[in-house]
Amino acid sequence: MASKAAAVAVDFSRIYSSLGLGKETISSLQAFRKRHSEAQRLAHTYANQPTTIDFALYRSVLKNQAIVDEAEKVLKEFKPITYDVNAHVKAIETFEATAVAKAKETEEKIDVELQELQATLANIEQARPFDQLTVDEVGKAHPRIFEAVETMLKKGKWTVPGYKEKFGDLNVM
Repeated sequence: MASKAAAVAVDFSRIYSSLGLGKETISSLQAFRKRHSEAQRLAHTYANQPTTIDFALYRSVLKNQAIVDEAEKVLKEFKPITYDVNAHVKAIETFEATAVAKAKETEEKIDVELQELQATLANIEQARPFDQLTVDEVGKAHPRIFEAVETMLKKGKWTVPGYKEKFGDLNVM
């Protein structure tokens, strides 16, 4: 009973999104959960049904005793059929192997992402503040800035395009 309550309390949509599972994996898991809940429902329904037949009641109610005798004989001779479930077990094992492989693949992707994020964080923590950078350092990081300034100087442009529109004209005259 506790496992059933725990299964109800699990937010599977949150788990799917947090693990970054693929659409195929999510649909397979949802189909499996649906089949499992249906099987549990049927098992519970059949477990609650009575399994004995009161033939004395039917003999007292029905006039034709031969039918009751024949039904009792058929029931006593009944042998349930055994099924070979190896095919289903193999399918489950295949599904499990696929799920484990995809989980490992997802784990590797997450590990790579985590390492990249840690490297980025370390880079950010070690970077100098913006106000301590020099023009030469910015130029080394982005050489296009120096090229654009040189081109503007050669053409005799002393203003940055769009500056006046954005910040206004600060000329007193």
